[in-house]
Amino acid sequence: MNKVAPPPLENLTATAKRAGEKGPPPVHLWHPDYCGEIDMRIASDGTWFYMGTPIGRPALVKLFASILRKDPERFVLVTPVEMVGIIVDDAPFLAVAMEKHADELIFRTNVDDVVKMGVDNPMRFEEDPKGGLVPYLRVRGDLWAKLTRPIFYDLVALGEEREIDGTKMFGIGSKDAFFPMIEAARLANF
Repeated sequence: MNKVAPPPLENLTATAKRAGEKGPPPVHLWHPDYCGEIDMRIASDGTWFYMGTPIGRPALVKLFASILRKDPERFVLVTPVEMVGIIVDDAPFLAVAMEKHADELIFRTNVDDVVKMGVDNPMRFEEDPKGGLVPYLRVRGDLWAKLTRPIFYDLVALGEEREIDGTKMFGIGSKDAFFPMIEAARLANF
């Protein structure tokens, strides 16, 4: 199999800018040929790197975030004419702010996506091997934001117990959805 050299970053940037001029790019509709891997990585702290160097321009990070998609085999930056793979250490985004409006929780990510937690944008919790829970919020497609520690503490303060299938669960509600974090009986161990 011949490996195709990925396109220059400038081509990807220019195409992404044109594609996003009319609102959020419909990356779920684009299926161009795969052009290979590009030396870009999103670290677990939300920092984007290109060729080992942090991308210091927030507008450029937001632009790349707008064309990010998770395919079954990899994370890709995709435009109508090209698709390149990148590395994501954990979740591609961080939830950095949270507000409660009536019975709805609304989050803002590190790339300024605004996400209303609910059925379409669920919360999931994974046990950390070092102890505790790691919370994630679906942003779009199969792209998730990991909640920063202060936001997670704020979220836990809003938690409540509900019975689910005969088991008392501690979790968080937003609109008509409830997302269990942990069995209420195990809560003292965390």
